Amino acid sequence: MLTSSFETLASASSSSDSDTGGASPPPRKKHRASAAEGAGEPGASAVVTGLSGVVLGLATHSQATSAIHFNRSVVNNLSGSMQANGAGQGQESSELSCLNSAQNGESSSAGGTHSNGLLSSTDNGNSVGTSNGSSIGTSSAASTASGSEVGSLKKKKRLSQAEEDVIRLIGQHLHGLGLNQTVDLLMQESGCRLEHPSATKFRNHVMEGEWDKAENDLNELRALMHSPNAIVVSFPLHRPAQTSTSQSARMKFLLLQQKYLEYLEDGKVLEALQVLRGELTPLKYNTDRIHVLSGYLMCSHAEDLRAKAEWEGKGTASRCRLLDKLQTYLPPSVMLPPRRLHTLLRQAVELQRDRCLYHNTKLDSNLDSVSLLLDHVCSRKQFPCYTQQILTEHCNEVWFCKFSNDGTKLATGSKDTTVIIWQVDPESHQVKLLRTLEGHAYGVSYLAWSPDDTYLIACGPDDCSELWLWNVQTGELRTKMSQSHEDSLTSVAWNPDGKRFVTGGQRGQFYQCDLDGNLLDSWEGVRVQCLWCLSDGRAVLASDTHQRIRGYNFEDLTDRNIVQEDHPIMSFTVSKNGRLALLNVATQGVHLWDLQDRVLVRKYQGVTQGFYTIHSCFGGHNEDFIASGSEDHKVYIWHRRGELPIAELTGHTRTVNCVSWNPAIPGLMASASDDGTVRVWGPAPFLDSQEADGLNENCSNMDS
Repeated sequence: MLTSSFETLASASSSSDSDTGGASPPPRKKHRASAAEGAGEPGASAVVTGLSGVVLGLATHSQATSAIHFNRSVVNNLSGSMQANGAGQGQESSELSCLNSAQNGESSSAGGTHSNGLLSSTDNGNSVGTSNGSSIGTSSAASTASGSEVGSLKKKKRLSQAEEDVIRLIGQHLHGLGLNQTVDLLMQESGCRLEHPSATKFRNHVMEGEWDKAENDLNELRALMHSPNAIVVSFPLHRPAQTSTSQSARMKFLLLQQKYLEYLEDGKVLEALQVLRGELTPLKYNTDRIHVLSGYLMCSHAEDLRAKAEWEGKGTASRCRLLDKLQTYLPPSVMLPPRRLHTLLRQAVELQRDRCLYHNTKLDSNLDSVSLLLDHVCSRKQFPCYTQQILTEHCNEVWFCKFSNDGTKLATGSKDTTVIIWQVDPESHQVKLLRTLEGHAYGVSYLAWSPDDTYLIACGPDDCSELWLWNVQTGELRTKMSQSHEDSLTSVAWNPDGKRFVTGGQRGQFYQCDLDGNLLDSWEGVRVQCLWCLSDGRAVLASDTHQRIRGYNFEDLTDRNIVQEDHPIMSFTVSKNGRLALLNVATQGVHLWDLQDRVLVRKYQGVTQGFYTIHSCFGGHNEDFIASGSEDHKVYIWHRRGELPIAELTGHTRTVNCVSWNPAIPGLMASASDDGTVRVWGPAPFLDSQEADGLNENCSNMDS
């Protein structure tokens, strides 16, 4: 009777779907039917096989619905028959569950449920289902095979060391944000460990102020340290204490110091004294600090203690700071260094900035000020490569120019015997004439601002024996100095105290004078080409006619050789930190020397340097750039770490004698030329948003 019913349904199905109409079940289904028959239940196996074939043959919604109701009736009858026979119950129960689920709109399949509610079943890896959202599972054997395939896909991929490190870094960062549940889930799913359990226990004890337990934790962590003596431990009296580095001793010292301070803040003076005498002092570490700590016993109240110790007080803030210090002594496999991800991101931003050819602004170390989604880039149009002003007030060659130390003024000296002081507008960066200083009969070839910018000293060319000391604020001449008509005072440098200066020339004069021109000291026989006073106020650097730079000490009258070149040094300047010297060398160009190591660091290419005196300069943010004039009428700019110029500025029509970079405005520069003009250079004057988006002249990596 069951067979006849299936045949009737199959013939009805064939009238509407010629493709499937009563087709034989797939070979796999036949194999399973044969196996069932061999097991002693031929009737049940045939019914199940025929049922699967009918389900797979349905093509329309109405046919599927009719089949589901019909099949439920059939399977219910079949179930009763199998219960009577007591065989085949397990397999058919599986089909019954699947069919009932399909009728009730439930999903039960090895293929899983999609987000849109569709159920898919798998047969040999191919998805079989209906388009109207109803589907029926395959046999349990197919489901089992599919489940094993999915299980194999879900096997966790073994993480590399780099991947584990990234997960730990992310976990630490999330933990710092207070997303602890997210961290737990991340560690659980990845199978990683944020930190060693001993380190976690140590952290908890420190944050809870359980100092004895924290000290015991240090002993547990000892086995995890790189060095077996990384932590100071107590040893029996009969056993000599192991030696340890000051770094490892500091771990226990910091722990006990926090314990001591918290006792003091709580008013437990006796307990604090016991820590000081019985625990801190026996460490024999940083005895000077122990003396300071003992002085805190005299503090009358907690506020006084916190102020003198520069300490946040007992609580989360000071303990977190303590943990940050302690973490630096533990290997990262045990406990990550504090805020490690933040540190790496900041280093990446700083590296991009350092490799940027045109970066010329201060970069805030706070990551909130930059975007981590884009690489750092600066455009050449943001760099001082464009003429902003041409100053034509001089009527002859302009030999020198120099911005004041505060960047608010510019002084220019000319062959026309005048010095012009220019005012720099801090907002528009425009330069306007402030006053003119006259009377320099031989012309002005060198200028030097006093450290506080109150005074300006002007020197002449080789045959000039005089120098002028001007009060810039009033425009009055304070001192006109001349020791002898045979002198040649061509260079000058201020002592950092602003009360003295040194001057000299190529005829063998080398003097130290006060503001009134009185001679304080002299050094005989030194033919000076250029001078510079170091920040210590004692040493004076002088280039001489022997192609060298020597250091002279006027206090003990000693001198030493620092730089030796193979060609005449026409001029030189020193960086703000006193470490680097920039030399203009005849026929060679611009050389960078390390004064501390006394080595030639770099030779810059491109510039044309003969025997004219050309003055170059450091400049830009952090003095990352070097600029120099040239006999080919150009201004050359280099990044300090690259030998090739990053910019060649044109506009002058004769030799460019001097370049000065504004120390307060990194995007402002001035150049003086024999063409009688002073050019003020700055960023591109107009930079709209469309231009900025279309810039291709961005910074690139340097091969230095």
